[in-house]
Amino acid sequence: MILEVKWKETCSKPRQERLVPVYNKADTTGLQAFLRDKFVGWASNGKSVDEIWNNFKNIVYESIELFVPHKILRNNSDPEYYNKEIKRQIEGQEVI
Repeated sequence: MILEVKWKETCSKPRQERLVPVYNKADTTGLQAFLRDKFVGWASNGKSVDEIWNNFKNIVYESIELFVPHKILRNNSDPEYYNKEIKRQIEGQEVI
């Protein structure tokens, strides 16, 4: 118990819900068509390297928002150091 309390004080970070992309489920045909359409405008637009880079990043972010589904990662109430064995012992109230 003392180890758990000290561990939480020094090593624990608060977990937050966050929206993450699910890349293996992307609409690849729509994404390819979108990027092809945007390439013409991107390649001929921009006066400096920074401006071209910012335009490129905006196109990538927009394409991810439109064609890559997202899911919400929820908070996990268990501490980060819990593994399957520890969870099994807690659920079964086994004593080591």
